[in-house]
Amino acid sequence: MSLFARPHYRSDTTEFLDSLKSREPELEAQQRQGRALLWDKSVDRPFWQEAKAARVPQKPYVYQTEPTLR
Repeated sequence: MSLFARPHYRSDTTEFLDSLKSREPELEAQQRQGRALLWDKSVDRPFWQEAKAARVPQKPYVYQTEPTLR
């Protein structure tokens, strides 16, 4: 056993999350649905390859205007 281990200690945050999950058991399923809605997307690889190939390199000084010849 480690000298610094505190096996009986539970932080306030851990207790809050445990009580929240016990009060709302459907919470984890809702979180998974939200993640699937926003983040779990299929990637269209051919599209991204085309987009990558079509990129125009950026100039080092973006806001510098081109000199005009008169």
